[in-house]
Amino acid sequence: MPHVITVLAPGFEETEAVTFIDLLRRADITVTVLGLESREVTGSHGITIAADKLLADFKDAFDAIVLPGGMPGTKNLANSQPLLELIRRTHKRGGLCAAICAAPIVLAKAGVLAGVKATCYPGFEKELGGAQFADNEVVRDRTIITSRGVGTAIHFALELISCLAGPETAEKVKKAILYITNVPPAMT
Repeated sequence: MPHVITVLAPGFEETEAVTFIDLLRRADITVTVLGLESREVTGSHGITIAADKLLADFKDAFDAIVLPGGMPGTKNLANSQPLLELIRRTHKRGGLCAAICAAPIVLAKAGVLAGVKATCYPGFEKELGGAQFADNEVVRDRTIITSRGVGTAIHFALELISCLAGPETAEKVKKAILYITNVPPAMT
């Protein structure tokens, strides 16, 4: 069973984090939530999440690292040298590195986006560290997956599931949550 870690910093984007944590767990993927500075982390909209452990205390093996965006959460992640080093080591060994919204700039600061296709929240394109910007909801290039923001969070989570557990598992989760890409207008 794949093991994913995510790191939450004060000011993270709650919807993005909870979406991928929830959907990955529905796919039977182990997700360990790590707090950057504390076990209780408050997001950019005042919602507090209890992390499983602190990043500094985490020593287990894992297959992927996934980062939510949000401000100032992304800047807090980007200023963490231990996190940047963990991203570098994960990338070097071929582990999956993924980020949504503004958080691809954390991957860029770690030096893992040079020469790959990536996307991000509008306005952060110039901070992608040598990546080739793609204006898509979700971009997967080898072991890097990036996405644009809250509105693309389910698509992002399904791509993570497809990569880690296979397209069949992603399709099962998609059907179970009634994820419809061509939504008809609401009835009035």
